[in-house]
Order: sequence, then structure tokens, then C-alpha cells
Amino acid sequence: MVKERGQKVIVSNRKARHDYAILDTYEAGMVLLGTEVKSLREGRASLVDAFATVEDGEVWLRNLHIPEYTQGTWTNHEPRRTRKLLLHKGEILRLVGKIKESGLSLVPLSMYFKDGKVKIELALAKGKKSYDKRHDLAKRDANREIAKAVGRAAKGRG
Repeated sequence: MVKERGQKVIVSNRKARHDYAILDTYEAGMVLLGTEVKSLREGRASLVDAFATVEDGEVWLRNLHIPEYTQGTWTNHEPRRTRKLLLHKGEILRLVGKIKESGLSLVPLSMYFKDGKVKIELALAKGKKSYDKRHDLAKRDANREIAKAVGRAAKGRG
């Protein structure tokens, strides 16, 4: 059998970058069942309401929706079950300290295949207020207008 190489994105959580200020990112493996992997290979998953928690020195991913595998039998998985994430002990201890001291959240940013294994990118994030979101939108719009003006000036239409 041919080994997979490279990285193939399954799903990404674009709303997380809008709702949270990303402070640090971690790559974690996941404990999955066979039908979950088959469903992910079809590109079917949703990170919309997903979040991670740390309990008893282990990291758990909650509310990740992986739909049942269509050709699965009675061995099919439950779509929104809690899944264990695989991180180094030092990373988990660092996360526990940061989450407890400053009220940060663990938010999944994307899920992808890396050399045939399912990985998830977790972010240590702080929730944005609505005025922060408006400020970011205004800043992005201003940068877009500047880029347009520079482009017009370079073409001689400015």
C-alpha cells in the first residue's frame, strides 16, 4: 500500500479567527474509530460548535460532528461523541496553567490529514468583544481601500 505524504485539509473553522484572538497554536492527534476516519476521508465533518477541555491531565474534544459513515453497519460511530486528543504531557501541563490563570479557551482551528494520520490544530484563544470584531473589520476594509488606491496609482488611473 502506498503511504500518503503531505497535508490535506478536511475542514477548517473560519469563524474561530473572527470570534477569538489566537494566542498560541498546537497540533494534536485524535483517537478515532474506523468509521470516523472513513467519513473524514470523504471530507465530512463540522467544527462549528467544537471546543476542547482538559480533565484529569487529558485533553478532550467536545461537540465535533463527524457524520455516520454511509456504508457503515451496526459498528457505526455516534456523530457527536467526545474524542480524546493526543498531546505531549508538557504541552498539556502548559495548557492547564494558561487556561486556569487567564480564562482562555481551547478552540479547534482546522482538521487535516498529515502523512495519513488525522491531526487537529488547536488554538489557545481569548474571546473577542463585539467592538474588537468591528475594529478588525474596519481595519481590513481600510487596508483593502489602500491596496486598491495603490493599484490604481501604479496603473496611472489614480
